[in-house]
Amino acid sequence: MSGHFRAFSLVDRITDLESGKRAKGRFQVPGNIARFPATLSAEAVGQLAAWNAIAHLGFQVRPVAGLAAEVRFGPLVHPGQSLDLETIIESCEMDAVSYSGWAEVDGVRVMELEHSVGPMLPLEDFDSPHAMRERFELLCGTGASAGRFRGVPEPDMEIIEQVPEERVRANLRVPEEAEFFSDHFPRRPVFPGTLLLSAQIDLALKFAAGWKRWPPGANLAATRVPDTKLRAFIPPGQILELRIDFAPPEEADKARATTGVRMSGKSIASGKLEIGVRG
Repeated sequence: MSGHFRAFSLVDRITDLESGKRAKGRFQVPGNIARFPATLSAEAVGQLAAWNAIAHLGFQVRPVAGLAAEVRFGPLVHPGQSLDLETIIESCEMDAVSYSGWAEVDGVRVMELEHSVGPMLPLEDFDSPHAMRERFELLCGTGASAGRFRGVPEPDMEIIEQVPEERVRANLRVPEEAEFFSDHFPRRPVFPGTLLLSAQIDLALKFAAGWKRWPPGANLAATRVPDTKLRAFIPPGQILELRIDFAPPEEADKARATTGVRMSGKSIASGKLEIGVRG
């Protein structure tokens, strides 16, 4: 497909590798995209860990959506900046991989992910094992050319309920077609969990922006996402119901919430979210 290894591939080069244990890599954020959502740093770290696990297990299986104990966000990543990625694999078996990792820009940590677990499924159900093997060899060698990624579309959301400073619900329309599907994945298109998380963060920030508790001109951002779980594949064309319930305020510069996602009436994702005032 035309977007394969371009539309949603966020590792340009693997610079250091210990099979099944650890890896370092790099991704150059193109300077001509509109924005680089914070969750895409987590996606890049996850892809680096996935490459290590896939190769270690002989290109037979690949990790898919699962859970993460905690994601912490630092400064925003801007178009044109370069991400330095590092992952530590805690366990790598045919049924699941567990890893932690982080991303830095010029030595400043912009995202840290702890204890993410991805169940393993047959690689050939999602992509060509031969194409994946060739790509891995390129990444470990000279690396892929930078600038292939062209960004992701803004989420198509409609707010359906708001209770001020308490909860918000919205419908998220997953596109029938999008360039990122050609990379995620060529043989079985799936809406990326990191884009779902990005939509939840966007919804929470938009809802909380007008609250009186914040100081004048406050710049809000997601700071922590603890205990997030995604329990189902999301095919193209689905309508997802997002719900965010905020807890009573405990600190003047922070807000905490629980999140949920339903698809066709069934709960498919849950988690927690913390937003705060960016300095």
